[in-house]
Amino acid sequence: MEKQLTTLSGTVETVVYSNEDSGFTVLELNNGSELITVVGELMGAVEGEKLLLHGAYTVHPNYGTQFKASACERTLPATAAAIEQFLANGAIKGIGPVLANRLVKAFGDETLEVMEKEPQRLLQIPGISPAKCDKIAEEVSRLFGVRMVMLFLSRFGIHAATAIEVWKRYGTGTEELVRENPYVLCDESIGVDFELCDSMAERLDIPMDSSYRLSAGILHVLRHNLNNGHTCLPYDKLLPTACQLLEQSEAMVAAEIQAMIDGRQLELLDVNGRPYLYLPEYLSAEQYVASRILTSLQLHCPQEQDHSKRIAALEEKNGIRYAELQKKAIEAALNYPLLVLTGGPGTGKTTTINAIIELLEELELDVALAAPTGRAAKRMSEVTGRDAKTIHRLLEVDFTKKEALTFKRNERNPLPQDVIIVDEMSMVDIPLMRSLLAAVRLNARLILVGDSDQLPSVGPGNVLRDLIQSEKVKTVALTEIFRQAQQSMIVTNAHAIVRGEMPVLDKRDKDFFFMRREQYEQMKQTVVDLCCRRLPKSYGYDPIEDIQVIAPTRVGAVGTTVLNEALQKELNPPSPEKDEVKINGRTFRCGDKVMQIKNNYDILWTKDNGEEGMGVYNGDIGRIKMIDKPSKTLLIQFDEREAAYLFEMADQIELAYAVTVHKSQGSEFPAVILPIMGYKSKMHYRNLLYTAVTRAKNQLILLGVEPSVAYMVENDRRTIRYTNLLEMLKEECEL
Repeated sequence: MEKQLTTLSGTVETVVYSNEDSGFTVLELNNGSELITVVGELMGAVEGEKLLLHGAYTVHPNYGTQFKASACERTLPATAAAIEQFLANGAIKGIGPVLANRLVKAFGDETLEVMEKEPQRLLQIPGISPAKCDKIAEEVSRLFGVRMVMLFLSRFGIHAATAIEVWKRYGTGTEELVRENPYVLCDESIGVDFELCDSMAERLDIPMDSSYRLSAGILHVLRHNLNNGHTCLPYDKLLPTACQLLEQSEAMVAAEIQAMIDGRQLELLDVNGRPYLYLPEYLSAEQYVASRILTSLQLHCPQEQDHSKRIAALEEKNGIRYAELQKKAIEAALNYPLLVLTGGPGTGKTTTINAIIELLEELELDVALAAPTGRAAKRMSEVTGRDAKTIHRLLEVDFTKKEALTFKRNERNPLPQDVIIVDEMSMVDIPLMRSLLAAVRLNARLILVGDSDQLPSVGPGNVLRDLIQSEKVKTVALTEIFRQAQQSMIVTNAHAIVRGEMPVLDKRDKDFFFMRREQYEQMKQTVVDLCCRRLPKSYGYDPIEDIQVIAPTRVGAVGTTVLNEALQKELNPPSPEKDEVKINGRTFRCGDKVMQIKNNYDILWTKDNGEEGMGVYNGDIGRIKMIDKPSKTLLIQFDEREAAYLFEMADQIELAYAVTVHKSQGSEFPAVILPIMGYKSKMHYRNLLYTAVTRAKNQLILLGVEPSVAYMVENDRRTIRYTNLLEMLKEECEL
């Protein structure tokens, strides 16, 4: 039970635990009469230091009464005796009790001031060499600097972990820099919201028309729209949006945009008389992709070899008869340097890919298989019988470069394989496509496989659709639905949806079921009942491993947030045998099904066989195996990999009993429950419904009302994405 806010002062007796990345610390504080356990963001606290804390007493179920510090005022020791104790307890790396005693004997009450402002004077102390003096000076600067930065930024509501990142980036001049321009914190690598920087600027008396503010607001608008899939914005869209955000005149914002173009913070591209504004890295990515593809097509003319005998021999060998479009795709894969292969469910795409791989291997060509996500790569491995990797793993993420995602495989160190086959291409965004093309040798072949009717990538760009629409890249679309697939109502209805036809909803004897539900609460209860009881009882499904609830949105009465809470309560209820933890209002429990929701290239994973690697990626689904509260760690099992997450990393995961359609891309599940509620929602469009339906392998249960389904089928309004890759491929603008 949390008590009222209060203050606590005392001397640090023992530092029990401290995390350098987040600043989270557990310590014992002596207030003069007793030892009190204190928890909070207290980076750099050392034994012997005096603290004045603001916070509240809480009662932890396992650890008893604690003081939870929300703010801290530090008082450095002032007397010679206190300074000696402070240094002797390890406040500064490299200084122990003996050296602490020598320093205090030499400098007395001024010891800390000398160490901070005149470190060269330390050279007169026996045992301090020039190298050691430099290390001590660096450590003093780090200790004093990061603490002051944390204290300064905490006044504006910025957490210790962010403050530490700011300190690492800007060093000793951090506070001065932020006071002059708080908008430096909006930088992508730091990630403070523009709105928070704006409130900081107001408190720091930064003018509303400051160039710092104007440029940060303009960049914020562009970066925000990257999340909507745009690689750029038309000038006539960006200008009014930025003016509204900044509450400034068009003339003033236009002048700032021009200054940013002149300073190369923005790039301007004219396409058919309409100017577009880019962040430089995204224009560079689009231009690189277009240029590389056009160069490859110019250098390597298609081979017009007849492979019909090879294909016939393969048919004989495998007891298969390929359809004409499949044969066309196989021929193209053997003759063209770049091929796009598309097809919906039941069109024989997997059979075609396997035939292509087999014939390429007969030609003694080395083939690599890849997909954008771990689950998609795993599925590719299962259907081909060969190893498939995520694109990130294939390209080998370079973990030594912290400032931006880079790969060890690139133009200077290309992939050795002769052929690269990439599945689920609709999920590949423009930055990843750039990295992929940079790593593929110009004389290697690239086969891109996907379903252009699915949702486009979550990240910026519309790569697959642009490649197809350019008509520059050889494309084969498999359209024939094979007889066996025709027996599946999932396949039949998926193709009906693509054609803009209403799916059949009245057949209950096959794999596609429709259940009419008109009320939100009724729909939620039906989802829970189907997942937890009816489907497992009738078909033997594991409710966590085999059944996936997929919803159009996170929010709302039947969004994934509400459904996850309801499903967690039923499928993994609390019990004395299960550890659980509440982090930022969300409860995580041992056994919970969770999903990684952003790429983490730095996290270490291990396998039972001792193999280690790095990286867990957006869309990976796992189970919480263990919760260790003393070390504030979650251990999560992703298939055969285990990864440890500090509690402060919990914003990277969410419950996954129910996931959004976007997050389900690249995955396939034995049974899918799809609740659709509402009418004429902005999320109700055709390719979202199609993508959701095609996630189901054996069974799909659609809940809702016919008008909602009909509206989604009729609504072919594909979300507009501002991107100029298509125009670049068609050479309608400058590369």
